Amino acid sequence: MHSIILTLALTLTAGDAPKPEPLWPKGAPGAMGDKDADVPTLTAYLPPADKANGTAVVVCPGGGYGGLAISYEGNDVGAWMAKRGVAGFVLKYRVAPYKHPVPLQDAQRALRTVRARAKEWGIDPNRVGIMGFSAGGHLASTAATQFDDGKADADDPIDRVGCRPDFAILAYPVITLKPPFAHMGSRKNLLGDNPDEKLVDSLCNDEQVTDKTPPTFLFHTADDNAVPVENSILFFEALRKAKVPAELHVYRHGRHGVGLAPNEPALSSWPECLEAWMKDRGLLGPK
Repeated sequence: MHSIILTLALTLTAGDAPKPEPLWPKGAPGAMGDKDADVPTLTAYLPPADKANGTAVVVCPGGGYGGLAISYEGNDVGAWMAKRGVAGFVLKYRVAPYKHPVPLQDAQRALRTVRARAKEWGIDPNRVGIMGFSAGGHLASTAATQFDDGKADADDPIDRVGCRPDFAILAYPVITLKPPFAHMGSRKNLLGDNPDEKLVDSLCNDEQVTDKTPPTFLFHTADDNAVPVENSILFFEALRKAKVPAELHVYRHGRHGVGLAPNEPALSSWPECLEAWMKDRGLLGPK
């Protein structure tokens, strides 16, 4: 779906580029080693204090659960958020050979971390969302449908914080893991060759939507030849059935994996639609 792309640091100002921080400073649970791919990180793109509005978004790049498009579906997005007063946190989560539930653990830890350190970063802990592209959209929609309130008696203070996102943003997301609309490469990387059907069912996220699922914005193209548009449609219909506020934008034509689509005239308006949605939900106003 995506080729593996090395992380490219974007500089918001003339100062130093943001530095990734490990999600677990003492080592991630289930790590197979201590190489870069074994260390999930969070890179903070913080807006200037005078422009910060208190909203934060954890950004999950795509890559079919086999790689990460960190540059154009991560760092570019973090910078875009910061320019609008939103703190963007780019998540480098673990991918194959890591299997479920490891990527979800990384995403949940990222949400907990942002919320636990809200005061430090000037964030409203009730305005923490998650965003995902392609397979990162599957991860984000999993985090939006599978969450908890934290463990009050946990030794790690971050684990005491809830991981439910307050809103979700899904760009050409993988939603179902069942044919005919599944992206089978993502499914194989996440679950292996012959996963248990009950596990597959539990990660078809249109089937996991409840009235507790957060408000969601979705973007897709009608002729996406990698992840069929039915993925977004299924999730949107499930949200409507559960009476969860949702907005879906389907463009007539466009390739998969465009990120913010700066060089795609037909699609370059989708971030403007997202910005309008965020403004309408009060996410770009004052704290």
